[in-house]
Order: sequence, then structure tokens, then C-alpha cells
Amino acid sequence: MVLRVGMLAPVAWRTPPEHYGPWERVTSLLTEGLVRRGVAVTLFATADSVTEAELDAVVPHGYEGDRLMDGRVWEALHVAHAIERSGEVDIVHNQMDWLPLAFSSLWDVPLVTTIHGFSGAGILPAYEASSSALVSISDSDRSPALDYVATVHHGVDAAELPLVVTPDDYLVSFGRIHPDKGTAQAIEIAWRAGRRLVVCGIIHDREYFASQAEPYLDGDCVTFRGSVGADERAQVLGNAAALLHPIDFDEPFGLSVVEAMLCGTPVVAYRRGSMPEIIDEGVTGRTVTTIGQAVAAVDEVTVLDRRRIHERAALRFGVERMVDDYLRVYEQVLARHARTAHRRWA
Repeated sequence: MVLRVGMLAPVAWRTPPEHYGPWERVTSLLTEGLVRRGVAVTLFATADSVTEAELDAVVPHGYEGDRLMDGRVWEALHVAHAIERSGEVDIVHNQMDWLPLAFSSLWDVPLVTTIHGFSGAGILPAYEASSSALVSISDSDRSPALDYVATVHHGVDAAELPLVVTPDDYLVSFGRIHPDKGTAQAIEIAWRAGRRLVVCGIIHDREYFASQAEPYLDGDCVTFRGSVGADERAQVLGNAAALLHPIDFDEPFGLSVVEAMLCGTPVVAYRRGSMPEIIDEGVTGRTVTTIGQAVAAVDEVTVLDRRRIHERAALRFGVERMVDDYLRVYEQVLARHARTAHRRWA
């Protein structure tokens, strides 16, 4: 019997996103991977999404790109529609945060929720009260207040991120322009290391960008590329000598870190959140705690074997491994649901 999965995507952006949208990107990779395995997937996403699954949409396009759309309204309509159709699948996989959990008693089938990161302690009650099976994206991002069915690291498609054996000499900072991502620290690290820096990412904090980044953008030593699409992302990451990731928060995962490593590009990251879990010290990069250590680490990582970096990243973070992990989660959750239903019937 064919497994039927309802995949509930976020609707801030298209699935997959054209530029920024890490949750939507992971949702797309998993959806297409499941379809390749013969799973019947109904993707609940924006109407302009691109997928080989059955697409079902009530949201015309991502609300983040349309100032006239109220995200709260469209998310509620999106969830309500998926609830109405939930009886047509075997299991629903929630990728869009806490809102679907507030109505967990209304879903007709078991619910699995991937927690992509907590926006704050204030949303924990929705998780604590839910009957959904919870999946963390790293061991470091687990809350002691919750029970989890598994940790599943994100997977990326190696075909989209080809290995570059002979890169350029620039460094790259790739992520939201925000204090959390350490854009200003990346600029200082590159300057002190005597390297050019390419900065890529959507501007999430305009005041921070204007004061901490824009004054240093000269188009030579520091270049700003903005938010880049899939093809350009592979080119920018793959041709970099190293990725700088001096984060100032406990990052749940760090998709750009894995994407860089798939290209063979080593990473220098601050030792916070999931970074020690994702980076293999001395193999795919280095984790550090200060700017001085980061500057010294640049020369250390740029001599690492890029083929070995790519191979390690493909082994640990390939999309097919992620698909395998989630199929095991679905099997476990469905088996538990069947046992519970049998006990109620008995």
C-alpha cells in the first residue's frame, strides 16, 4: 500500500523559494525526495510553488513578498484547509511552526512536526499541549520541556551544489543581514585576514545593515550580492576559499554551512548552537569563540582537502539520508498510532 503524506509547508515564501526561505527549501527537498521514493505526497503550499507532488493551495503566493497580505490571516486559512483534507492522507508533516499544533485535536491523522527553531519561549505552550510527534533539527536545539521522536539533520541536494576543487581566494558570509548572523564580525575577520569578502543575504535589519555593513561595502574588499538564487548560491559558495559564520545566537542548524561544505568549501564558525554538531573539526572546518581565533582559522581551513569536505558533507547531509530518516519517523509514528487505536477499540 502506498504511503500518503500531507506536507504542510510554510507560506511566507514559495516552495521551493526563489531566494531566501530555508524552511521552504527543506520542505521542498523532502517532498521531492519522498515522491522519488514512490510516496503519494500532497503538498499544501503557495499556489506558485513548484513540485512533482500534488499541489493544493489557498494562498496565492508568499506573504513576505506582498505588503498587502496579512501573514496571520493567510496562515490560518492555509492550516484550516489542510485540516479539512487531512482525512485523505495517512500522516501530516507540519513544517510551519506552532500554529497547526493549536488545532492538533482536529487533524484526522497523526501529525509530525519539525521544529525549525524556537522564536521564543512564549510559543512553548503550543508544543507542550500538542499531541504531535516532534522532530528536532539538531540535538543542540532540543527543549528540556518537550519529548521528541527523533533528531533529523537537514539534507541538501549535492547535485545543486557541485564540488569546486580550485576556488577563488575570497571569503563569503551567507545569511540574513542581522546581528544574529554576525555580518559585522565577518567583515572584520576578512579584513584582519587580508581577504576579500562577498556578503550574501536578505536584509532583515536595515538599521544594522546601514551602520555595520554598508559603510564598508566598496565593491572590492567587501562586496554585497544581496539575496541570491539557487544557481548563484552554488557559484558563490563553491568558489569561496571559506565560509565565515560568526553567529551571535544558538543557531538550530545553519543550512548555508552544509551547502558550503557540499561545494567543498570549509567553514569557520563561532562555537554556538548546532555548529559543533555540524562541523567536523579539522575535516570540514573549525569552530572558534573569538574574532582572533577566527582570523587564525582562515589560513588553517583553506588548506583542508576540499574533496574530503565534500564527501563528508554528502555522507552526513545528503538529501536521501534525510528522506530515509523521515520515512523511519513516519513508520514509527504510524505504528504507535495503530497500537493506540487498537487499545481504544479493544
